Amino acid sequence: MTSHHTKLLIIGSGAAGCTAGIYAARAMLKPILVRGMQPGGQLTITTDVENFPGFEHTIQGPWLMEQMEKQAAHVGTTLVDDMIASVDLSKRPFTAVGESGDTYTADAVVIATGATAKWLGMESEKKFQGFGISACATCDGFFFKGKEVVVIGGGNSAVEESLYLANIASKVTLIHRRDSLRAEKIGQERLFKNPKISVEWNAGIDEFLGGGEPLSLTGVRLKNTKDGSIKEIKCDGAFVAIGHKPNTEIFAGQIGMDKEGYILTTPGSTKTNIPGVFAAGDVQDKIFRQAVTAAGTGCMAALEAEKFLAGH
Repeated sequence: MTSHHTKLLIIGSGAAGCTAGIYAARAMLKPILVRGMQPGGQLTITTDVENFPGFEHTIQGPWLMEQMEKQAAHVGTTLVDDMIASVDLSKRPFTAVGESGDTYTADAVVIATGATAKWLGMESEKKFQGFGISACATCDGFFFKGKEVVVIGGGNSAVEESLYLANIASKVTLIHRRDSLRAEKIGQERLFKNPKISVEWNAGIDEFLGGGEPLSLTGVRLKNTKDGSIKEIKCDGAFVAIGHKPNTEIFAGQIGMDKEGYILTTPGSTKTNIPGVFAAGDVQDKIFRQAVTAAGTGCMAALEAEKFLAGH
């Protein structure tokens, strides 16, 4: 049980946390970055990355995050393998306790704990994740150029992903468990008007189908939620769009959040309602959710934390 004190504690090691570490270390803040349950964040479950600036050829998500962590460490960030179990943001220095039993006190904190895509939780879904199944159309849509895809969901994200994919894929089938969508009306209108998109109503995924070497998705088996009838659809890709959940449980009741649990920040800033506590990346961004935007807010958080610390 060790106690660590730092000027700046960074919680989370995705693109936002690592970038905050790089900038904070270069500002001589000697930050401590706690890596958390999924070191490297969501990019570690993404295989091919083509949209992170600076790389001509496709790179691997886990490799990119490994490089970011190494860069943060190289410039002076202390990376710690621990998972923060509880925090006290009521007074400075702020306190965090790790699952290891170690205590971390800090004059300022950057929360970069990210978000987790919600999955259906099926065995066949796990099997094809990264081999035809994705939870991010803007990340992986390009790989299905001119191919047939399905989107699972009925809210805004499912409609937005379907419309985005219609520009890339030859055919998009939206699969929804009910007979009407929850998405905003304007999005629904655009969806129904699009000749490339069709909807399978009252249908749930029974199983994802495929195989081969290398492993690839070839279709989905649907089960009708009304009469239990079974139907198969051929597809090359499937996008699960049933929403994301921000990883903010340990901050509940201590910091300003919206009704979905995303941390609220001042527009154009990473400042939260607690002076000295900043939030960056997908933990506060439910709109863009890209590695490059997370890195951008990580940079902002470190610069704002530096300014805050200089004034205190």
